[in-house]
Amino acid sequence: MPAIPNSRIRKLRTWVPGENSSELIGVDENQNQITLIDLASNDYLDLVRHPLLIEAARQTLETDGVGSGGSRFITGSRNIHQKLETKIAEWLDREIVLLYPSGFQANLAAVLALADRHTLVICDRLIHHSLLVGVKASGAKLIRFKHNSLSELERLLKKFRQSNPKKQLLVITESLFSMEGTTAPIKGISKLCIKYDSKLLIDEAHAFGVMGPEGRGESFGMKEPISIISGTLGKAFGSGGAFLATDKITGENLIQDSGAFRYTTALAPPLCASALAALNLIKSNPDWGRKLIDKSIAIRNMLSQIGWERPVGEGPIISIILGSDELAMDYQKKLEAQRLLTVAIRPPTVPEGKSRLRMVIRRNTPAEALERLIKVLKDK
Repeated sequence: MPAIPNSRIRKLRTWVPGENSSELIGVDENQNQITLIDLASNDYLDLVRHPLLIEAARQTLETDGVGSGGSRFITGSRNIHQKLETKIAEWLDREIVLLYPSGFQANLAAVLALADRHTLVICDRLIHHSLLVGVKASGAKLIRFKHNSLSELERLLKKFRQSNPKKQLLVITESLFSMEGTTAPIKGISKLCIKYDSKLLIDEAHAFGVMGPEGRGESFGMKEPISIISGTLGKAFGSGGAFLATDKITGENLIQDSGAFRYTTALAPPLCASALAALNLIKSNPDWGRKLIDKSIAIRNMLSQIGWERPVGEGPIISIILGSDELAMDYQKKLEAQRLLTVAIRPPTVPEGKSRLRMVIRRNTPAEALERLIKVLKDK
């Protein structure tokens, strides 16, 4: 195996919470303690340390313990699992929701439920690695289309549907792309899937809780042809774990046949309790997502005004493409010197020549920190 270039070396840094939800405490290259404003995590709504989530987890910790101790089919099922699944299903207007310990696991299960070696999978070129692993495991043939291109997607669907009218087709996309910050044209994709008789799998991991009506995702309100929606509880919901939302038949098939559901220790009860508390908070504050989007749009406009190409998208993820690994790392260090934590994203996470700063605007990100961010980037 060839040596990893210095520009690709990644170091694991450890952090502890600061005095408020926006701060993290770590050490710099000289092992000096530093306190940084977090512009990197996926805690979009600042719920990780919310007192209601902590209290919900604490109470369940005392009654149900730390872990579940078994799979859902053995001794791992708790009332809190079923309650959370029911409440998410009601909120998303889906027939059934199943919990998984991680988003990677949920995506793997979703693809395997919808595809096999007889299936042609047509996916957005930038979907998450977990979905690609699922396609490979299914044995399906994989074709990718240009990011968010409805015209290319239709060309491929038309081509393969005409060549084989009975072929099993599955389209996969994310709703909010985690490294780009772009939002998929879900309505257009859904119409094409109906037109060409294709199933549709949508990964709402980064949109759930923030995007769409009252934070219920970009796909909310659409039923056909969406077969499964994948979502996580460790991002906007400030907890951990993931879920799949689907119809009763697909859900029952997942329960009976999905190894990713059957053969794993059930999600820790305290995480379920904190996720349920987060859901109640989000339902009680339906404007949180819209306000966060407005803040993110304002930052994009400011970046354009100081000479940067306006970052695409409108959600809380803002991606500034810099090109080289070295330049991305230089900007990470410049921002860290101003006590701002961002992360340089480099290949293989993104394509060659597309290294970038991935910044996250959160609900409680201090205005002063955003002003400092603009000042640093203005002096490019």
